[in-house]
Amino acid sequence: MPKTIKVAVLTQAQGAHLGIYLSSLAAIKEVEAVALADPRGDTFALAKKALKSKLKETAREAGTLLKNFQPQLALVTMEAALAPPVIDRALEAGCHVFAEKPSCVRAEDFEKLAAKAERKHRHLMLALANRTHPSVQHARKLIADGKLGKLYAVEIHQVADQTRLKQESYRKAWFCHKTRAGGGHLIWLGIHWLDLALYITGRKVRQTAGLMGVVGGQPLDVEDSAAVALRFDNGTFGTMLSGYYLDHGKQSYIQVWGEHGWLRLGELEAPLEWYSTKGTRTPKIERYQPAKGQGGYLPYVRAAVRAVAGLEPAPITPEESLHVLKAIFAFYQAAKTGQRQKVK
Repeated sequence: MPKTIKVAVLTQAQGAHLGIYLSSLAAIKEVEAVALADPRGDTFALAKKALKSKLKETAREAGTLLKNFQPQLALVTMEAALAPPVIDRALEAGCHVFAEKPSCVRAEDFEKLAAKAERKHRHLMLALANRTHPSVQHARKLIADGKLGKLYAVEIHQVADQTRLKQESYRKAWFCHKTRAGGGHLIWLGIHWLDLALYITGRKVRQTAGLMGVVGGQPLDVEDSAAVALRFDNGTFGTMLSGYYLDHGKQSYIQVWGEHGWLRLGELEAPLEWYSTKGTRTPKIERYQPAKGQGGYLPYVRAAVRAVAGLEPAPITPEESLHVLKAIFAFYQAAKTGQRQKVK
């Protein structure tokens, strides 16, 4: 029988993706039992409906729940400004932590948490859920196997709908306020695809610069558009366009160029495409089409649970979680000052 674990969900009203997380925990066989803490109790009914008999306990105070329930994993989904002390409390209680992004409004706050997780030999996994998708894994292997050779450049697009910003209720949510979220589109949605670019290439950001602002005219104090310039640790360059532009839906892709060819990772249900001159006299465009329905948060949450259960490696490390946040906050400083910033 597979090893099972207990999971504490530490959340609040407007905890991002809470419904998805609860349904995922309900479906994952390695989750033995779940408890949930919410300061006002707004989410108790949702948890009971989603988890049924798996839900063993609810509480208003996270510390009390952690002490009584003694979970192996804490899933934290709270507004970014409130998340760091809750994550810290979970780490102090000996838990591994799965944290909804961005989980901070300053990189320094998350850096302290990552250092504590490393000292305590705990997983601290930011919820960058596209990592486990088969197309992402295939792209990562192609690049690691040298199909593109030395990498030359990376282009990243992550574009969502402007329509949501025209809704006053959406603009009032925590992720539309800088003091509560840390930033706008880039740190809320663009972060997924910046992380994917770093993950599939194995690179890190060393310098960044660019521009950001509000192009759609809505009354926001966070960016709805960012144009990001990136310098990677191998000396090559990248660009990223991150913004709310469409009437509905999303348009996302990563393009990588190298000495032997190129690779394009688009919407994750679409074919992965690449072209390589390495090892062939007749290079051609090749495609990998994953089976449908392998995206979303469930596979990533399952990977995190199984990592805590000791059944597979963690889908992301504390250092990787921290690095993408450092890159984004360095960009925000660069855009604010007009001076490019180093990323350590």
